[in-house]
Amino acid sequence: YIQAMAQIVIKKPRKTMVQSIISPSLLSCDLANIATDAKEMLSYGADWLHMDIMDGHFVPNLSFGPPVIASLRKANKEAFLDCHLMVSNPKDWVKPLGKAGANLFTFHIESNMPDGGAQALIDSIKEQGIKVGIAIKPDTQIDTILPYVDQLDMVLVMTVVPGFSGQKFMDVVMPKVTALREKCPDMDIQVDGGLSPKTVDIATAAGANVIVAASAIFGSDDRKGVIDALRASVEKNLSQ
Repeated sequence: YIQAMAQIVIKKPRKTMVQSIISPSLLSCDLANIATDAKEMLSYGADWLHMDIMDGHFVPNLSFGPPVIASLRKANKEAFLDCHLMVSNPKDWVKPLGKAGANLFTFHIESNMPDGGAQALIDSIKEQGIKVGIAIKPDTQIDTILPYVDQLDMVLVMTVVPGFSGQKFMDVVMPKVTALREKCPDMDIQVDGGLSPKTVDIATAAGANVIVAASAIFGSDDRKGVIDALRASVEKNLSQ
């Protein structure tokens, strides 16, 4: 009996060491007052600012580019700028975003890779002194990124089809989050798309600790309350 109990204890997964991180997506802010909204998010306790960078090719939409990142960096010198690249050729954006002041460069594994593949892209991002993440679309398997996870600061699992704000949360991708958390207990795992206080518990129970929310925050009359609710969900599930 004692030996059996010892085996149970040994097999118990160790508790993750990651922290709760809330990253409001400025794609849904008042773009005429982006610096003001960014400052408000930080004052409400947001940890990062999520910047959706779209080129009109990888996804149909167009959004921010390096000049906007540089302007936001100038206005918010201490902010952590979490840049999600939805672009066809992410290598072309590495140096411009490094110069602009990005803190985290997350590229899609489905995008075009430079000579040397994803490894060369990861190396080029790190050469800029930027943290690096890889994103996967809802229909992409995690096997495509497993060879690189030990070099990453974060993995982003999309919970909507990338490109547009306001889509419905896709809980069918949660097994990917769970599998990643089992393989990478101490890595930041981000979810993006359709996250709100009504859907976040599913994602945090699966193992996500970095929560991106756009319309759920900026469309609310109680933006701080939404941020607090998202954080409470992460912290509740991290403690279990």
